Amino acid sequence: MQEYSHVEKRLIGEPKVIFKGTDIRLTEGPHLYRIDGYYYLLTAEGGTRYGHTATLARSKAIDGPYELHPDHPLLTSWHEPRNPLQRCGHASMIQTHTGEWYLAHLAGRPLPRDGAPVQEQRGYCPLGRETAIQKLEWHNGWPYVVGGKEGSLEVESPNIEEVKWEVDFDEVDHFEQLTLNHHFQSLRIPLTDEVMSLKQRKGNLRLFGKESLTSLFTQALVARRWQAFHFDASTGVSFQPDTFQQAAGLVCYYNTENWTSVQITWNEEKERVIDIVRCDNFTFSQPIHGSEIPVPENIEYVHLKVKVRVDTYSFCYSFDQETWHDIPVTFASYQLSDEYVRLNGFTGAFVGMHCQDTSGQNKHADFDYFMYKE
Repeated sequence: MQEYSHVEKRLIGEPKVIFKGTDIRLTEGPHLYRIDGYYYLLTAEGGTRYGHTATLARSKAIDGPYELHPDHPLLTSWHEPRNPLQRCGHASMIQTHTGEWYLAHLAGRPLPRDGAPVQEQRGYCPLGRETAIQKLEWHNGWPYVVGGKEGSLEVESPNIEEVKWEVDFDEVDHFEQLTLNHHFQSLRIPLTDEVMSLKQRKGNLRLFGKESLTSLFTQALVARRWQAFHFDASTGVSFQPDTFQQAAGLVCYYNTENWTSVQITWNEEKERVIDIVRCDNFTFSQPIHGSEIPVPENIEYVHLKVKVRVDTYSFCYSFDQETWHDIPVTFASYQLSDEYVRLNGFTGAFVGMHCQDTSGQNKHADFDYFMYKE
């Protein structure tokens, strides 16, 4: 802790360690609350993994010493491997204007792992790190999570008027606006005019081919998060490659080392084709090699779809957006999860559109729409 001068608009005095954390370790993210004569210090511990916790301590003096919650930690699912909410921790407390208390926190919902020992492998979280909320009740000057410190899927709502939240995206985005819906994200860099355009072809998202999906620099990638275990996503892409170095299509993406792309590219024997490329912890494969699907010459837009079904996902294609053909390859959802990737992240999987051109010609692809339907 260090004093801040409002007059000088800077920190003054000497910093002081007021809390060193517990034996859970990895102490971070402090929140300080002044409630009924006590200072409550709420920290995160255990990292964003299955040992994640919310640790609470209090003191009469702002600089301590701080005593731990009598039922430490305040929140964790470490002791309940069967709980559908796992990795619970990193929390914030809030009091409503009706005097009720709630705890917003981070969590993960792992896929079921049939046949695996529950305490050995708790599962994989392709949806990444999510936000949950719990109700709090106070006893003897300490808050407790209602229903148990592991967190509940269903929580009693506060005694206030319900607020209806409008849907903030259309299931089918036809790219008729000059800005992208805020659910879409790019990778590392802004989507400048050299990478993307919503103006050059009305009602289309144009991506200019950049580096490969393994690149740590310039990628033409526009994607949104997986937000459910069961959804379809599709797009229609107009792309005219003339070399195998060019590809554009639909990708299920975790990071540069873990993704699966169904894409239009160039085959020297079959010319324009639909192909699948898989990158599994930087090990590459082409599951339909030799059976690539030729695209008829008179077809401009090729429609590509992914069907995510809890623990698996698969692709299909259409040349008229009415008759869909399944591509007979199934992929495991857990391989696009926080726990599977070598970097041990917490972002979860994405689905989106990409265009790459490692020949340096910046060959563009036009995407007529993007559909995401849970």
